[in-house]
Amino acid sequence: MILSKKHELIKRNFRRFAETEFTTEIQEELDRNGGFNWDIWHKIGKYGFTGVKIPVEYGGQGGDYLSYALMNEEFCRVCPVLGIYANTPNSLGGGPLLQCGNEEQKQKYLAPAARGEKQIVFALTEPGAGSDPGSMTTKAVADGDYFILNGRKCFISGAPVADYAIVYARTDLTQKGGRGISMFIVDMKLEGVSCGKPELKMGINGYPTSDIVFENVRVHKDDLLGPLHKGYGVAMKTLDGGRLGVAAQAVGAAQGAFEEAVAYAKGRKQFGKPIYYNQGVSFMLAEMATEIEAARNLVYAAAEAKDNDAANAATLCSMAKLYATEMANKVCGQAIQLHGGYGYIKDYKVERLYRDVRVMTLYEGTSQVQKIVISRDILK
Repeated sequence: MILSKKHELIKRNFRRFAETEFTTEIQEELDRNGGFNWDIWHKIGKYGFTGVKIPVEYGGQGGDYLSYALMNEEFCRVCPVLGIYANTPNSLGGGPLLQCGNEEQKQKYLAPAARGEKQIVFALTEPGAGSDPGSMTTKAVADGDYFILNGRKCFISGAPVADYAIVYARTDLTQKGGRGISMFIVDMKLEGVSCGKPELKMGINGYPTSDIVFENVRVHKDDLLGPLHKGYGVAMKTLDGGRLGVAAQAVGAAQGAFEEAVAYAKGRKQFGKPIYYNQGVSFMLAEMATEIEAARNLVYAAAEAKDNDAANAATLCSMAKLYATEMANKVCGQAIQLHGGYGYIKDYKVERLYRDVRVMTLYEGTSQVQKIVISRDILK
């Protein structure tokens, strides 16, 4: 796909910011010590990236899905952590509010998130309800003007630094599966809300992840998001758009690993000449470049389908996530292989990229879940 001049300019702006602001020192410090870099977060908000595809009337930039994909790609080319910082308010955090929030909720919660003033996270997964969210046990029981929320969510990205969480809970206990589930906007400072210890993860160490526990939390009915008992469909639609973002992140990370591999192949000499003179190396690079380009075009096609509200947009998003994330794992592994023993050392960027991309085949729907979504569409 050939980008328009407008989108080429947008892409260059994203790349310039990532390369200038998210320095190697910041990346390595976050990977080593974890935590969250608030200075970078505020800069992302200042430049409008936290609301790149949120409408202008709600504090965003009003960009299209292709611009959103380009942001994820270019940020993750430098570091996947940066991509996740900017992606969350545009995707899982802001998505449910954008879909079905009323005007008051959008102005109160979505607009500050789009401006980078507040952090909103997506709380769906539970210890016993990962790929099957219909099995959730978190419940909310009506009590006058409030709902009493009890339960536990796990693997919630950004929970320790969040101001609000979009929480899914069962409100009709007579229903099973995806029926009878509602959404709530929960202030993380409410009495009874607590976070578990941040998880010690394989990668993405600069964006904290933890459980959220709800113990008799009183959530006002004004913070019911969307119709009662109708939250499951919104979650699935939100994940659909989120999968596009993850696919773009995978393309960017793979591109970053590929560029590191090319530079190493040109600079590393064995037997008196650069190692790319060996066909085993040059053919590996050719395969990596081809697979990255194939994934990129699939991601851009999915973004265009979303922008045009095409009937097959959801399927293309799942295809893009399936192919791009599996590709990124393969390409980053090949970059390690090409570096030899040096690729296993933390001094080299490919080692961190290899760890960071591993989660991309897991979150927002595993590769196996994407195959279920795709096969259902082609066999219906």
